[in-house]
Amino acid sequence: MQPKYYILLALVSLTSCTYFYKQDDDRVPIARVNESYLYHDDIKDLIKEDAISKEDSIVKVTNFINRWATQQLLVAGAERNLAENTQNEFNKLAKEYKNDLYATAYLEALVARSIDTVVTQEEAKAYYDENKEIFKLNEDLVKFRYINIDENRLDFSQVKEQFKRYNNKDKRTLDSIAIQFKSYSLNDSIWIKTNQIISKIQVINNENKDELLKKSNFIQLKDSLGLYLMQINDVLLRNSTAPLEYVKPTIDQIVINKRKLELIKELEKDITKDAIKNKQFEIYN
Repeated sequence: MQPKYYILLALVSLTSCTYFYKQDDDRVPIARVNESYLYHDDIKDLIKEDAISKEDSIVKVTNFINRWATQQLLVAGAERNLAENTQNEFNKLAKEYKNDLYATAYLEALVARSIDTVVTQEEAKAYYDENKEIFKLNEDLVKFRYINIDENRLDFSQVKEQFKRYNNKDKRTLDSIAIQFKSYSLNDSIWIKTNQIISKIQVINNENKDELLKKSNFIQLKDSLGLYLMQINDVLLRNSTAPLEYVKPTIDQIVINKRKLELIKELEKDITKDAIKNKQFEIYN
């Protein structure tokens, strides 16, 4: 067994040195700074079997212990040297922070049990109609479909015709053979950001990217990966009002967040009322 591994075992499993023990604590300590102790339980999650090498484990544990010790020494120095009123202010802030954490966690748990997270289409449309001015596009959107196809395949002309015509029968046919294409996207009913198209289809460049912004435009481009057939169904330019279906997820989150705020206010009122009723909360004159 390597000497370094003995060090790691000593750090993790030290049990014999009574110097590190507190009489009222049966946890296994591994380090001490003044009257503060670092225990095995505090670092057990750092070391996981087969996760990292023994050497890396030693380094990881040692670094953690050193950081802990440095922090403890800095805190001890602050307690000796900072003015009492400054320390009192820090303690007050720490208590307020703890109270905020507990209160927030408790309210979130109560909200999660009772919040309605379903936003109907009618609710979303109502919010959309009232706030259209905030739903302006900051980039161009298009509805389009494309296939990357080998132009030497025997049925190329037929596939191209089906792709351009794209009636219900054509949709079913192309969908059934889509696995034969090098890449494709046949769902032309959703809005897509033009920069996503440009990043996915490398044959589109600065010279031809404006072709994406021409409604009902058919595009045929070629590169070393084959032939690309693209059909632009619809276009929305930057600064246009975003369509409802595109911003629906955002509206859902806004509506749900408003419900959460309203529910939190109700819960806070109910909790206070119950405390007064049960004589848990009193205000003295």
